[in-house]
Amino acid sequence: MSLVIALEPAPIETDPHGVVRVAKTRVTLDTVVMAFLEGCTPEEIGEQYPSLQLPDIYLVIGYYLRHRDEVHTYLEERQQQASLIRQETEQRFNPMGIRDRLMARRNQPR
Repeated sequence: MSLVIALEPAPIETDPHGVVRVAKTRVTLDTVVMAFLEGCTPEEIGEQYPSLQLPDIYLVIGYYLRHRDEVHTYLEERQQQASLIRQETEQRFNPMGIRDRLMARRNQPR
């Protein structure tokens, strides 16, 4: 009996918005990589995100380990985008005093 060695591509894909996700799920590459970097095992990641298959988690982590520089560049770009979106949102919708405004609105007679 001979073992056939087959290369398996990482199950990741980029959605129309440029976000890299684990294929056929809504879980982002960011999520898996950050959990791994925080010390989670693939099994723990699978428990936190049941839509992920354990073999896919291992393949995604393997991809990360082989492409650290590219993935870190991607993660930094995502963090910068998130920061810009947060700043734009806070300029449009001032978060200062939001709790007081919501409580006042809640207590208004209808």
